Amino acid sequence: MALATVNSRAQNGLQADPVAVEVHLSPGLPGLSIVGLPEAAVRESRDRVRAAILNSGYQFPNRRITVNLAPADLPKEGGRFDLPIALGILAASSQIPGQALHDLEVLGELSLSGEIRPVRGVLPAAIKCSKMGRKLLIPEANLEEAQLAGGCELKIASQLGALCAILHGEGLASVPPRQRPPAAISAPDLAEVRGQYQAKRALEIAAAGSHSLLMCGPPGAGKSMLAVRMPGILPPLGEEESIEVAAVASVSANGFDPQDWGRRPYRAPHHTASGVALVGGGGQPRPGEITLAHHGVLFLDELPEFDRHVLEVLREPLESGQITVSRAARQVDFPARFQLLAAMNPCPCGYLGDSAGRCRCTPDQVLRYRSRLSGPLLDRIDLQVYVPRLDSAELTAETPPAAESSTAVRERVIRARTRQLERAGKTNAALTPNELQRDCVLDEATRQLLATALTRLSLSARAYHRVLKVSRTIADLADAATVSAAHVAEALRYRQFERDAAG
Repeated sequence: MALATVNSRAQNGLQADPVAVEVHLSPGLPGLSIVGLPEAAVRESRDRVRAAILNSGYQFPNRRITVNLAPADLPKEGGRFDLPIALGILAASSQIPGQALHDLEVLGELSLSGEIRPVRGVLPAAIKCSKMGRKLLIPEANLEEAQLAGGCELKIASQLGALCAILHGEGLASVPPRQRPPAAISAPDLAEVRGQYQAKRALEIAAAGSHSLLMCGPPGAGKSMLAVRMPGILPPLGEEESIEVAAVASVSANGFDPQDWGRRPYRAPHHTASGVALVGGGGQPRPGEITLAHHGVLFLDELPEFDRHVLEVLREPLESGQITVSRAARQVDFPARFQLLAAMNPCPCGYLGDSAGRCRCTPDQVLRYRSRLSGPLLDRIDLQVYVPRLDSAELTAETPPAAESSTAVRERVIRARTRQLERAGKTNAALTPNELQRDCVLDEATRQLLATALTRLSLSARAYHRVLKVSRTIADLADAATVSAAHVAEALRYRQFERDAAG
């Protein structure tokens, strides 16, 4: 048999597109050529495959070998095609039975000794195989990740030589399914943060309605402490959300750790991050920070220190929940339904409005500093609160006042989220204007309050809708069926941090 075909899958964003690895042996000068838009790592597989076959006790054919990765217009990358190519060569040269590979899809990288190494992006491939009812052969080290897909018949191997010996015999045995582990919830406790009751309240509202939040305050006020505790008060991830989060991590540079199953992502990129690092990109597009924070928290500390052009790329995903990365050769859609938390100082030195009078910034310096954040971006941030410095008595108290734990706050957040999902099938932050009009029926007094605030605060139409969404969330936390003037007044309070920062 001079021709063999092995099924595999390429990584295309979060998609696992099918690829047929066709191997043909023909007379001519000995050599191995790979066609079908292979990237550098795929072209280099010719040397890994040759060494792995020889070191596994098999013969490398002394003939002209052509490997076609079809479809030809889909770019192929990584070492995931090493094992399919090696099995195709062995099947085409009749060293293993070709019929043993007909119902398999194969992924795996080879070492020179014939060891089968793990690859990235196994979970999306397992999900696709599960939907199509196909069997998947993967490296043993990828087993825990692939089992999270559920419903996929998995087969594993760790050495090329042992795999070929099994294919000569009764064939590969399927790995029994494994129950998914319980969701992991681990974050510092909110009770550890002293004071800052307004900021904690804003954090709870943001968690309940999936709203974005900006905290402004002097250094050391506790903004970062509050942000890192946000995942601990968010509801546990559902099965579908957990799969999406795991699939994103699977195709990322670091891969997915099965111990993180069900854990909400928390990403905190440094302010020197580029636009590509934030939204994703590269010749072969990879997910950026906003996608790695999908269904989790993206925390941007020192917000004005980020390049303004970098921050502007957040505007589209904040509205749509996804990002499209376009390159000359391909276009990839990544999910980006993250919860934005941001922190900033009120002025360049950080002490504007401080009671000790330490700020020496001029009004022009303060204006230039705040002008680094565009109006359209601030307009898209639902809650904006000032986080003051704690007074010395509250900070040094030997027995601080009892504070609510993350568990207690999370229970209220879950109840509020449940009300939203039962009413609209989505969180309040995702409501459309028509849905908002349906769910936020206001009486005349509340309408008058809102109209007055719109004029005095010069709120845009977008800000108006976001105030209504926050008001609806506050009502849900209070188990109220309708939105009252008190709920609207509190929501408006969270859009006046500049006045508070000025003291």
